[in-house]
Amino acid sequence: MSGNNRSNIHVGLNVQIVLKQDQRSGTLTSGTVEKILTNSPTHPHGIKVRLTSGDVGRVKVIVSE
Repeated sequence: MSGNNRSNIHVGLNVQIVLKQDQRSGTLTSGTVEKILTNSPTHPHGIKVRLTSGDVGRVKVIVSE
């Protein structure tokens, strides 16, 4: 599933995101979605979320349902 579609993402989902400071290197951070921050139904770079750890970034990989 794509991290570009808001309909694929919900609170409690395990995902991997890229943080703002890691966009050049592409380093992924794993965690659980606490809040969806992007309002539009799609975004070309990934839907922006806040993880339970407090990290904010764009979803690149959806790990599990």
